[in-house]
Amino acid sequence: MTASVWIEPDTAFIEEVMSSGGAGLKKCFQCAACSAVCNLSPEDSPFPRRQIIAAQWGLKERVVGDPALWLCHDCGDCTVQCPRGARPSDTLGALRQAAIKHFAVPQALAKAVASPKMLVLLLLVPALIFAGIALWAPKTELDPLKFASVFPIGVLEPLFFIVAGLVALAFATGIARFVRALRASGASAPILAGLAPALKEILAHSRFSKCDRGGNRRLGHLLTLWGFAGLALMGTVVGIGTMAGIVHTPLALTNPLKIFANLCAVAILAGSITLLAERTRDPVERTASTYFDWFFLLTLVGVVVTGIGSELLRLARAAGTMYVVYFVHLVLIFALFLYAPYSKFAHFVYRTVAMAAVGRKS
Repeated sequence: MTASVWIEPDTAFIEEVMSSGGAGLKKCFQCAACSAVCNLSPEDSPFPRRQIIAAQWGLKERVVGDPALWLCHDCGDCTVQCPRGARPSDTLGALRQAAIKHFAVPQALAKAVASPKMLVLLLLVPALIFAGIALWAPKTELDPLKFASVFPIGVLEPLFFIVAGLVALAFATGIARFVRALRASGASAPILAGLAPALKEILAHSRFSKCDRGGNRRLGHLLTLWGFAGLALMGTVVGIGTMAGIVHTPLALTNPLKIFANLCAVAILAGSITLLAERTRDPVERTASTYFDWFFLLTLVGVVVTGIGSELLRLARAAGTMYVVYFVHLVLIFALFLYAPYSKFAHFVYRTVAMAAVGRKS
């Protein structure tokens, strides 16, 4: 006699998925066309059909711990071929967002980052911090065309390193919870041994080349990823250098660090424009855009634009406007990094760990 299995659907989870991009969840009638046309879906454990039916049943714990969520690169091939217009790639995107919120610590902050109603408050926090620094922090720099005359480096650099520490702690806690869920789902490959091949694959975005509609998105992601990594590296090097007294800002335009940073900024802008252009394609083919997508991308673009703008205004000796733009620049940098564990930035970390845990090299 077949054993009975008691299922208690999490209806709140179903509603969450449908309201955050997976509106077509209940349109799916399990024809498996999505799994059949996906060039990334492995034969031994195809997706996204299994994940979608689990989401339809509200099996949250099973879905958020499924590494296959992160093997999908959201190219949209399955959405174009879906006979029901269920847009499975959008549903998987919503499921990844739900997974990030589920594993995040604190979860309240993850929910705030995902809510457009909380945007003003999220930006108000860093705005008040930097306004306080500008008004009350002790100043030692007297040159009005140096940012440090209003925003002292001795205050900014320690602040951002503290933020980096908090972000690292948040990521470590969330990933530890994620790894436990991966193990419970049966993903048993040694993660540490799998990190190097997973990172190699992600940094080259080689899986995108297998997607029929991944070309421009691959280029956009590569430019954005590598530009961001370069700016983060330069920010760290310059920050440590200024604290140690061996680097002095503002850097000359001919300084190799400045040249490299500017090239990275251009790469991010080019990549972001490419990704934004992709979102204006035929609505049947493109991946649906949600607030969760826009928050990270537009914050990143804002950081680059205000950074370039403040640099140009300094060169134009427009000190008054320069400080306003630089203030916005600092607020956006703070938001970009502090909220990274809860935004789409977290995709990079979760996808790397998931791919390492299943031990896939292609």
